[in-house]
Amino acid sequence: MANPYIALLKLTSILIVIASAPEVCGGSKAFTLVNNCKETIWPGITRSDNHSGDGFTLKPGQSTVYTAPDGWSGRIWGRTGCNFDNNGNGKCQTGGCGTNLNCTGPGSPPATSADFSLGALDYYDVSVVDGFNLPIVVQAINGTGNCSTAGCDGDLRQNCPSELATKENDKVIACKSACGAFNTDEYCCRGTYGNPATCLSSNYSKIFKQVCPAAYSFALDDPTSLITCSKADFVVVFCGTRNQTACSYHDKQIVCNKSNAYKAIPQSLWILMLPLTYMFNLRIMW
Repeated sequence: MANPYIALLKLTSILIVIASAPEVCGGSKAFTLVNNCKETIWPGITRSDNHSGDGFTLKPGQSTVYTAPDGWSGRIWGRTGCNFDNNGNGKCQTGGCGTNLNCTGPGSPPATSADFSLGALDYYDVSVVDGFNLPIVVQAINGTGNCSTAGCDGDLRQNCPSELATKENDKVIACKSACGAFNTDEYCCRGTYGNPATCLSSNYSKIFKQVCPAAYSFALDDPTSLITCSKADFVVVFCGTRNQTACSYHDKQIVCNKSNAYKAIPQSLWILMLPLTYMFNLRIMW
């Protein structure tokens, strides 16, 4: 059994790092990226007007803060099965964006993505139009407007149709979209199928929609999958679900939401409370 006091020390260290993060300046937006997966992932970030971008490593349970300037538009996704050397050169099994840790191009499908267009009104969505490689959830923290949670409730890799499956060593590592797998006008919503009257949901996109009900499942999916919000920070959770609590660091406070109820906790109190709560839970388990 793992030593609970070592776990407590690790938890306290993580909280101190988060709470001591620099204050986000006016005119910028904080994205808290959380790896809730059981595997290491390598998030990729690119601007919509320039596919060169950022990339980094997130081990299971780790989180980091990415700050985007006002007016930023771009995409965030997770890369899996990556192998980079000390110089940041390598490749990934899914979601690759060049041969570097920092992205030099867009993510390669199949890959789940979170898309953002920031301004006075922020637009965001989760998309599996280009296929699925990880569950992604996007939650808006302390915003006004719709601000609902976008993304997935499960892992499509566990139930991917065999004709869409991408495998590595007989393990499904991603699920192609029907467009990516068959490249037909009907599935890709092009040609005579390039309008809302003819670009319709298929049996494949319905499978995607069941797992990710608040995400775009095909090119002209339900427009309500695009969500708007103002004055919010965002939490992007890999391998999360829409009903999970999410926290973000904003204006010198840790802000969390649960079931659409928001609570701001001063950072000094946050550091004190969570280790004590953790010790109390350990005492109950013993």
